Amino acid sequence: MSWLLCILTFIFSFKAGAITFEDEIYPELATSGRALAMGNAFIAKVDDASAVFYNPAGLGTVRYPHIHLSNFSFETNKSTINAVTGGAFTNVFSNFSKPMSLEGLRSLMSGHIGDIAHSRMHALPNFTMRYFSAGYLIAKRSRAVVTSLTSSSGFEYADRLDMGPYAAFNFSLFGGIFKAGASAILLTRKEVIGTADPNATITVGSNTYSKGTTVDVTGGVKLTLPITFLPTFAMNIHNALDKSFSASGAGAPTQIKKSMDIGFSVTPQIGTGSRIHFEINYKDLTSQYSGVSTTRKILIGTELDFSRVFFFRLGYGDGFGSAGLGIKSRKLEFDLTTYAVDTTSSAWRGHEDRRFVMSMSSGF
Repeated sequence: MSWLLCILTFIFSFKAGAITFEDEIYPELATSGRALAMGNAFIAKVDDASAVFYNPAGLGTVRYPHIHLSNFSFETNKSTINAVTGGAFTNVFSNFSKPMSLEGLRSLMSGHIGDIAHSRMHALPNFTMRYFSAGYLIAKRSRAVVTSLTSSSGFEYADRLDMGPYAAFNFSLFGGIFKAGASAILLTRKEVIGTADPNATITVGSNTYSKGTTVDVTGGVKLTLPITFLPTFAMNIHNALDKSFSASGAGAPTQIKKSMDIGFSVTPQIGTGSRIHFEINYKDLTSQYSGVSTTRKILIGTELDFSRVFFFRLGYGDGFGSAGLGIKSRKLEFDLTTYAVDTTSSAWRGHEDRRFVMSMSSGF
C-alpha cells in the first residue's frame, strides 16, 4: 500500500501545483453569475452593470438606469462544502467561517487531502445607465489545498484582494448597429501564492503579500446586424494599455495580461414576450496564456428569457457544463448558478472543480 500512497501524493501534489486564478478562461475582475451560468460566454449579450468587465460596449443596450448599492456575489465549490459539512453536525457552525481565512482553510482542509478549496465574493455598488456606469469594486478570492500532512510545504494557497473605483462609457453609431465602449478602474491588488506546513498555524504577514496599483482599461465593440435573429459580433480587450502594477510589500503583483476575447450570438424571438439567446465565445485569442488547451477556451451559452423577468440558462465552459436560474426587476436581480473549471494546467477535462454561485443586487 505504501507505493500506492506515494503515487496518490504525487498526483495530488501535481494538481495542487497548478493552483491559479483561471485568468485565461475567466479574466474578468468581477464575474457575473448570469454569465457563469452561460459558460461565461457573455461578451455579445451583456446588457447590465457587468458590461464594465465583460464588454463596455454592452452598456449601449442597458434598458433603464439604476443605482444598486447592494450588489453582492458569493461563490464556493463542492470541496469546500463537503469539508464544512462533512464532520459532526456540531462542527458545521464553527466550520462555516473557516473559508474566510487562510488559517481557517488550513485547518478545514487538513482532513480532506488533495481537495482544492475555493471561495470568491465581491461587492459592486454602482450607478449604471445606458452609455455610462460608475462604481466601486471589492473582490476577494482564495484557493487552497493540503497535498500532504508529512511535508513542510504540504499546504498550498493563493489569495487575492482587488479594490478600486471605476467608470465606463459607451457610444453607438448607425442607429445602434455599431457600439464601442471602454472602462477604467484604479485597481489596487493584494496577492499571495505560497506554501506552508499543514500542521502549524499559518500567519501570512502583510509584507508577504505582493501589492500594487494600476489603471486597468477594458475596451470592447459590438456589431449587431438589423436582420432576423439579430446576429451580433463582439470583441473585447483586457488591460488594453498593457499597464503593470506598482510595487510594495513583497513586490508587484503579476501583470494582468493584455488578452482579447471574441464572440458571436443570435437572439431569435420565440413568443410574444419570450426570446432565446445563443452565444459562443473564444477566450484569449492572441494566446497570452501558454500551455492551455485550445478546447478549454471555447465557451458556449444559452439564455431563455421569459418577459425579461424570469431566466433559465445553460452553458459549456472550460470543458464542463453550467446552469442557472434568475429573476430580474428594476429593484432586484437574483441569480443561482453552478459551473465548473478545470484545475489542471493544460489538459481538456482534466479534473472538475464544481462551483456554486449566489448573486443578488438591489436598489432603485
